[in-house]
Amino acid sequence: MEFQNILYEVDDRIATVTINRPKSLNSLNSETIVELACVFDQNALTGRDFVLAGQAAFNKIENLPKPVIAAVNGFALGGGCELAMACHLRVAVSHARFGQPEVGLGLIPGYGGTQRLPRLVGRGRALELLLGGGMIDAAEAFRIGLVNAVVETNKKDETGKEILDEKGKKVFDREDFLAKVREMLKGILAKGPLALGYVIEAVNRGLETDLPSGLRLEADLFGMACATEDSKEGLNAFLEKRQAVFKGK
Repeated sequence: MEFQNILYEVDDRIATVTINRPKSLNSLNSETIVELACVFDQNALTGRDFVLAGQAAFNKIENLPKPVIAAVNGFALGGGCELAMACHLRVAVSHARFGQPEVGLGLIPGYGGTQRLPRLVGRGRALELLLGGGMIDAAEAFRIGLVNAVVETNKKDETGKEILDEKGKKVFDREDFLAKVREMLKGILAKGPLALGYVIEAVNRGLETDLPSGLRLEADLFGMACATEDSKEGLNAFLEKRQAVFKGK
């Protein structure tokens, strides 16, 4: 399928999905939601189900057994913030901004903002952002736990000196930013792929239940992990002081 509102690239086992609507500051419309749903193997609906379609697409991302990192460069407001929260990890540039401004339009978030935000930053912080409708910068988002890391990436000349534009501002290096995010993802992908999926399942399902039930779920998944070839390879590699070669079996 040819996409009009997103960019989809796969390189070295890492798929990069980029919202590509620069004239609309990468806001999410129905066409973009449909494309997101398709790229994550999910069909979207129309009409009243517009919000449900967005939730379904974001749930697909959240429950994907492979790690997904949101690389946030710019404004992540409303649906954009909700999309980032559906990802397993969030990395932002220093000039990124986050917020859920829906109440200013007489609306509320519809793609999971009222549910995922409290789970990430706590009830009080979430209500402050949801009721106030304001924006926070990347540093504040990191402080409250909304993002996992803030990365400063500026273009440099051949001497290593940062390049400035005509206004004296540092020039952002998008490719360097994405390279750093991919490097982080590669570090995660070096771990056991089945174990990564089990961790994601344990966390996501565990958050929906009480602690005793969550612990039972963890025990079940631990038992499943112990029965894999990857667990044997991981233990042997540790004892032999070498890099494990996981096969996802």
